[in-house]
Amino acid sequence: MKGEEVSGAVSEGYIKELKRQKERKEELKDRLVADGFPSFKEAILFEAGCGHGHWLTSFSNANPDTKCVGIDLIAGRISKANAKKAKRSLENMHFYKAELLEFLEVLPPNIRFSNVVFLFPDPWPKARHHKKRMIQMPLLEGLAQRMSPDGKLYFRTDDRSYYEWTCDHIEQSDFWEMKPQDQWIFEEDTYFQNLMGSYFSVIARALPGLK
Repeated sequence: MKGEEVSGAVSEGYIKELKRQKERKEELKDRLVADGFPSFKEAILFEAGCGHGHWLTSFSNANPDTKCVGIDLIAGRISKANAKKAKRSLENMHFYKAELLEFLEVLPPNIRFSNVVFLFPDPWPKARHHKKRMIQMPLLEGLAQRMSPDGKLYFRTDDRSYYEWTCDHIEQSDFWEMKPQDQWIFEEDTYFQNLMGSYFSVIARALPGLK
């Protein structure tokens, strides 16, 4: 009897989470439509885990002809990012509270990425938590299929383990090649980066022929 009760409780919780996930995705899809994403013709620069939007705001301000999108899981960060956007009247920039895989799932199929940026994502240092790291093989494949020709991935971390993890995953991927000699897309000091004693950067190019 106890086993059935536990099983039922888990099943009910799982169903509730699926419902919440569906609601989040529907709300996000509606926002993307309202912001005109289905009609976008040009590729966009995408930052996963944008924090308060400091880096993306600086990039957007310096590149007004580039569509820029940043997402983060924490609503307070997105509020501060949108305040930066409003203060500078940056119409080429959008911020959303969203989980990475859910965002990619609801993004209109016509959208392509010119570049994808990961700045100091949570390293989840304990081995049992590595599955929570953003850089995973299915994600690398999904991103590659959305990249424009010569689109690149830029990854930066202060955690050596996560740096090595990312290098290993890219080198094992059939969809990317490392480009260690390439320059970083846009250098802009951020509060978090300035706290780091040192950091490691990865640049990779999506291989052609995946569309």
